[in-house]
Amino acid sequence: MDSIAQIAAMIDHTLLKPEATRDQIAMLCGEARQNHFGAVCVNPVHVAFCCQQLQGSDVKVATVIGFPLGATDSAVKAFEAKTAIAQGAQEVDMVIQIGLLKSGLLDEVRTDIHGVVEAGHAGRALVKVIIETSLLTDDEKRTACRLAKEAGADFVKTSTGFSTGGATIADVRLMRAEVGHEMGVKASGGVRTYEDAIAMIQAGATRLGTSAGVKIVLGAGAAAHPADKGY
Repeated sequence: MDSIAQIAAMIDHTLLKPEATRDQIAMLCGEARQNHFGAVCVNPVHVAFCCQQLQGSDVKVATVIGFPLGATDSAVKAFEAKTAIAQGAQEVDMVIQIGLLKSGLLDEVRTDIHGVVEAGHAGRALVKVIIETSLLTDDEKRTACRLAKEAGADFVKTSTGFSTGGATIADVRLMRAEVGHEMGVKASGGVRTYEDAIAMIQAGATRLGTSAGVKIVLGAGAAAHPADKGY
């Protein structure tokens, strides 16, 4: 089973609520630093602040692009990514144009993703593509993963956490099967416990987007060091 440190390194410690205060963002960064999480994931307005808070640590700063609907113009998404990277973001999680995917306008969706990928890779940032699985059929999920792969993205990601559902074991397995081992798979939305985390990892996830990172690593610690039963 994965060690506590390995699980912590997979966690994108997340706070994307619009009402999040700077004090709450500072707390998020402190928790991430203390637990050696892989990254914090915050709205773009907090990127520069998080970079200051995490200076000298091993925690990366991730942000979201075209969030949470994905319905922003492609040029705006690319500009948003460039701006966030200039402010210090090392990873960007973009939302696809969901309605265009469902309309069968696949070239437009691929181009949309590629614009952010170009901006991200030019700034040496990882690009994760949120496909919002809860709104898609299984065939649409496979198509979205294929388009993200063709566009050169680094990860596919299940969910924003702001739609009708989050990550499921079935979706993570489907996404892993579609992208193979060349891309990462991020499970996001509803990953709240150590048991949830392990189930997602076993299904093929290599990143976990969650606001419950501290609870998960505490659960991992409890599993690694069960209470003495006295016999």
